[in-house]
Amino acid sequence: MSQKNHEGKKSARERLQEQREKEKARARRGRQAIVAGAVVVVLAVAGGIAVWASSSSEKPTANDNEVAVPKQASDGAKPAVPVGAADAPATLTVWEDFRCPACRQFETGFRPVIHELEDSGRLKSEYHLVTIIDGNAGGQGSLNAANAALCAQDAGKFRAYHDVLYSHQPPEPQDKFADKQYLLQLAGKVKGLVTPAFTKCVNDGRYNRFVQKSSDAFASSGFRGTPTVLLNGKDLSKEKGGQLSPADLKKMVLDAGKAKQPGKQSAAPHTGASSQGRHTGRSAAPRAEPPAGSTAPRAKPSAGSVAPSP
Repeated sequence: MSQKNHEGKKSARERLQEQREKEKARARRGRQAIVAGAVVVVLAVAGGIAVWASSSSEKPTANDNEVAVPKQASDGAKPAVPVGAADAPATLTVWEDFRCPACRQFETGFRPVIHELEDSGRLKSEYHLVTIIDGNAGGQGSLNAANAALCAQDAGKFRAYHDVLYSHQPPEPQDKFADKQYLLQLAGKVKGLVTPAFTKCVNDGRYNRFVQKSSDAFASSGFRGTPTVLLNGKDLSKEKGGQLSPADLKKMVLDAGKAKQPGKQSAAPHTGASSQGRHTGRSAAPRAEPPAGSTAPRAKPSAGSVAPSP
C-alpha cells in the first residue's frame, strides 16, 4: 500500500471517528434536554448555584391497592412528611428528589438555618418526595431512597436519615440509591435506625405507593422542577428576584412569627442525627458545590441568589 493510500485511509478513519463523536455528543445533549426540560429559574445558595427544572415524564397511575402511610405523615392529595413543631407559626413546603443535585445544593446551603428554626419551634417543614429523575433518566434510586426515608420516619429518624442521604448523594448517572444494600449501609450512620423492622421496610418497598402518589401530585401541581420551596405558600424563587440567602429565609420566618408563640408540639421526632446530618462545623451560609457528575445542564448562576422552583 502506498504512503498516499495509507494516509487517505487513516484520514477516512479519523473522519469517521470524529463523526461518531459528534453523534454521541448530539445524543448526550438530547438526553440532557429531556432531563432538563425548560430551565425556568436560576437559584443560588449563599454564593451561587444553578437549579435545573424539568417536567416529569411520569404519568399519574391509579392505585388499586391501599396506600401505606408512614407514622405521622399526611396522606390526602399531597402526601408529605412533617418535621418540627406542628403548631409552628411558619411552614416550609419542600418538593425534593433524592437524586437531584440541585436539591443537594439547596439542602447543603439551607440545612443549618432550617434546623435552627425547626428546633426553636419557629418553623415546620413539610417534605414531599418525588421521582423526577427516575422518570426522566431511568432507574429506581429516587424511589428507593424516598421509600427508605419514609421507613426512617416510622422510627422517628426521618430528618437525620434525609440529611445523610443528601450528604452521600452519588453522581446522578450512577443511580447508586437504587441499591437497597447501600441505603441500609447509609442508615448505619444514624444511631439506632437499622433494625429488623427498618430493614424489612426498605427491602419490601413498603412506601413505594406513597412515594408514587406524592410524585403524581407533583406532576399535576404546575411546578416544573426540584427543589420547589414555598414559605407559607409563597414561592421562594420569586422572592427578592430569586436571590434569597439563608439569612433572608430566617428573617422571613421570624417576621411571619412576630407576636406568635413558637410551636411546642413536635410534628415528627428527629433524633439520632449523625455528624453528617448535623453538618458539624459548617457555617450557616456555606458556598454550594457544583453537582458532581450531574447530567443536567445548568443555567448561568446569579451570585448570592438562592431559592427554588419554577
